[in-house]
Amino acid sequence: METRSAKRKKMAQIVLNDAKVTTDRISDLPDAVLHQILFLLPIKCVAQMSILSKRWRHLWCTFPDLDFRTLDPFQISSKYLKFLEFENPRQPLGSSRMDFITQVFSVRDKHSDIRVLCFRARLSFSRFNGLIRRAIRHNVRELDIEASTVCTDDYFNFPRCVIGSESLRVLKLRSGFRLPPSSVMRHGFQSLKTLSLSFVILNNQPSLTDLFSESSFPLLQTLHLDAFSGLKYLRVGCRALVDLNLEKCYELEGLDISCAKLERMRLVNCFVPYSEEKSWVKINAPMLEHLCWQHNAVTDMAMFEPWNLLHEVTVGFFILTRDNSQNKLQSAVELLSGLSRVHSLSLERQTIEILSNNHLLFQPFYDLKHLELQTGFNKSNVQGLTCLFRSSPTLNTLILKIIHEYRIERKEWNRDLWDMNISEGEQYWESEIRTLESFLQHLKVVKIHGFLDYENEVALAKFLLKHGKSLEEMVLHTGHCNARDTLRRQKIRSQMVGFSWASSNAKVAFQ
Repeated sequence: METRSAKRKKMAQIVLNDAKVTTDRISDLPDAVLHQILFLLPIKCVAQMSILSKRWRHLWCTFPDLDFRTLDPFQISSKYLKFLEFENPRQPLGSSRMDFITQVFSVRDKHSDIRVLCFRARLSFSRFNGLIRRAIRHNVRELDIEASTVCTDDYFNFPRCVIGSESLRVLKLRSGFRLPPSSVMRHGFQSLKTLSLSFVILNNQPSLTDLFSESSFPLLQTLHLDAFSGLKYLRVGCRALVDLNLEKCYELEGLDISCAKLERMRLVNCFVPYSEEKSWVKINAPMLEHLCWQHNAVTDMAMFEPWNLLHEVTVGFFILTRDNSQNKLQSAVELLSGLSRVHSLSLERQTIEILSNNHLLFQPFYDLKHLELQTGFNKSNVQGLTCLFRSSPTLNTLILKIIHEYRIERKEWNRDLWDMNISEGEQYWESEIRTLESFLQHLKVVKIHGFLDYENEVALAKFLLKHGKSLEEMVLHTGHCNARDTLRRQKIRSQMVGFSWASSNAKVAFQ
């Protein structure tokens, strides 16, 4: 029979086992591991967890990733102040997020480094500069700030304390601010790898030809410049640069890019469309693989070194009617000729219109396998499309995205065309067979989006079926239609399959 003493020992063992099961094993993890876990939570939740124990207070005081972008300033209450001040509040916490950020810095361990500081706020000059200086003192590695001034008609000055920082690796500033003279910034960003600047005022220094150089940014790999007001001349010559992005530099007149390691470049909404001075662009990037050139005005002069590794390119440029000079047309030719080794090419509508209206001649795309075109596909665009097909002798995939404008009259495939053996559009394409022979031998896939049974579209589709010897797939995306259109489309489909195709493997699908 079990004695009373034995029962007590047994109960004590059960209690001891239960205690071991409920041991707080999470708190025993290293600081670095817990910081990584906490980084997945909104920062206010991390602050609230600091009341759990002294261990968690220490984790909050040394938390390296201060991302305040998840903070809702209207939900901060003074009851959370104890989570920040450890039950010794100095003053009530206000409702603005900047008060919250100030409190976080006031309780931070003076010897702990900051890995990331991100916030979006409206604040005064003194508070903005004070926060930046505090972050620099804590050896911040990444600054991501979107700020606006309390005075809506004024701008920040660029925080000079970041220029000489040895710890800073990533700097992203989205605000209206003025840059200091290039002589002040030069030779300062020796450790920076990523720089993103948006909404910059350059009224007093329209030329940045000596800032983005090897000596100023020896380690810079990513550069993003957006909405630079007053910028007219820019030179980028960072030897380590891999990714370059320029956007909304509308007043740009001269651009010089010379980067031996550049792989990705994106230029959108740049260059002044007309100017008393001659606009120009010069690019030397032998390692370039991806290029996005969209909504840019054509410059008066263009110099492009051969790009032998281009994989994917998107091109969209425009020329104002009153500025349709021979120099700008030749500049457009230089740009397209520089793409002769590209594998995948996408051209926007205005580019095709320029090709059609001016009969431009450029080097063929001998390595091009994938071509995507946006076009209104009216009669005036046909010659531009023919030129592109002729210049793509080894193309495998063709994608046409037809943009329909009701103010442009287009000829529907009506009853008269059904009774004709061959339409005017088909006659044109048949006359180009000899010049398109290589194109027709290699083409395998055709996709036409916005196929609405107009003459030009049907004529091209029939032509490719008749003569595409390697054609495997044709997909015609017709979209929704009413009962009358459905009947007409059925007749067109029956006519399209009512003749012999050049490829026995071809399949046609209507979607």
